[in-house]
Amino acid sequence: MRCPFCSNEDTQVKDSRPTEDRSAIRRRRFCASCGARFTTFERVQLRELTILKKNNRRTIFDRDKLERSINIALRKRPVEPERVERMINGIVRQLESLGESEIPSETVGKIVMDALSNLDQVAYVRFASVYKNFREAADFEAFVGKLSDSEDNQ
Repeated sequence: MRCPFCSNEDTQVKDSRPTEDRSAIRRRRFCASCGARFTTFERVQLRELTILKKNNRRTIFDRDKLERSINIALRKRPVEPERVERMINGIVRQLESLGESEIPSETVGKIVMDALSNLDQVAYVRFASVYKNFREAADFEAFVGKLSDSEDNQ
């Protein structure tokens, strides 16, 4: 593993242990060259996933990008990081279990929205505003109105 500080390729693992949800291995590392300490996470990847964008461009699925976008929607919301991590792991497992190596971005967006709707309604609306490309306040009103109507029918 390359040191993120000095780019030395000779780093040592000082400690390894599973994460709380056992979905990854957390490794504490030490760089003999610059003395820096850093942490890496090792996860199982069942298959290489490619995201098919709306403009027909293809990009490699990036779990970190998914995590960043979800964390933006959840910013300043009272949701425990462990619940967010479990949700992200569930989304990735769901994508891997689709059996396809190419997944349309719309499918990813729908899966994320479903997961967020169960986790935090405000984050759900925030994510939807970007995913559905809201242009004005009326778009928010219509979306939240549909949300309220579906809750009243349950």
